[in-house]
Amino acid sequence: MQVREVMTASPKTVRPETSIREAASFMLSEDTGSLPVCDGETVLGMITDRDIAVRGVAEGKSPDCSVSDLMTEHLIVARDTDDTSAIAQKMSDHQVRRLPVIDENKKLVGIVSLGDLARSIKDSDASTALEGVSEKGELHNQS
Repeated sequence: MQVREVMTASPKTVRPETSIREAASFMLSEDTGSLPVCDGETVLGMITDRDIAVRGVAEGKSPDCSVSDLMTEHLIVARDTDDTSAIAQKMSDHQVRRLPVIDENKKLVGIVSLGDLARSIKDSDASTALEGVSEKGELHNQS
């Protein structure tokens, strides 16, 4: 099964100049813990509630600082044509719960999460990802 069959399409995004206050408010209203940071359709990074709450507070950032100050820039991504088993393993290996999904033109087309994999036909994909993500590991920059 391909990622495009299980991903959440057309995800909500924020721009890099958006304040972290606005991003947090948007996360609250959308009931999400992460948002792709995009310039048009090109994904530049991800901002998570953890980036804001932990990294932002630890660094003494103002709620008015921009998302680009706290976002994770070095992303692990999925391609919409990737096999869900391979993506489950990638999530496990990198201990991440969500991946931005890009197409052949490197345009953001979706987000794939552990929940998406759990709802897919191959239950073992979610198990593979969940097992690796849940292991205690080193600090990592993308949640």
